[in-house]
Amino acid sequence: MSRSALIICEHCDSLYRRHPPERGQVVRCVRCGAVLERGHYLSVEQLLALTVTAAILFVFANVFPVVHISMQGLSNEATLWQSVQALAHGRITLVALVAGLAIIFAPLLQILLLLWLLLHAHVGQVAPGFRLCMRSLEHLRPWSMLEVCLLGILVAIIKLAGMLKVIPGLGLWAIAMLAVLIILLAGKGIRRLWDFRDAAEAGRVAG
Repeated sequence: MSRSALIICEHCDSLYRRHPPERGQVVRCVRCGAVLERGHYLSVEQLLALTVTAAILFVFANVFPVVHISMQGLSNEATLWQSVQALAHGRITLVALVAGLAIIFAPLLQILLLLWLLLHAHVGQVAPGFRLCMRSLEHLRPWSMLEVCLLGILVAIIKLAGMLKVIPGLGLWAIAMLAVLIILLAGKGIRRLWDFRDAAEAGRVAG
């Protein structure tokens, strides 16, 4: 039986024979009620376009300042990468490593892996190292915390606004949009690529 014919619940390990849902439908586990699968809204081409957009936003988030702070004629601004570097120079280097992994390296690897997989799927091919890439995406999903970073920045802006002049930068808007795209692209919906791989291998065998 092919991999796409079965589906397992991540929460209670229940195993089911898979019936791909229609668009807009949600499949839930009978035992624990967790979401197993959702009907697909986006095609491979649309996912690829959104991934390219995410790559552009990632560049913006790391090149343009996140916030601009000024007080009594003095001003300063910092990008996402500069913020991680500032943490690394203090006594909390370990925090800087975790922050760098969660808000820079994990999203970057997710985008690169998605581009690799979707570019090959777009031309009707199975990407080399398909299994490793898909498993890496699953392991990276919990480590990508751009939404937590965004929340932390917003809290800091609110707290500093009473003492300093704080202006959100282009990098902050890029982080906000990138966080939404990462959740959309690297979620459980990307598992449909397993179906594409099975279909491609079946066609190759039949040919």
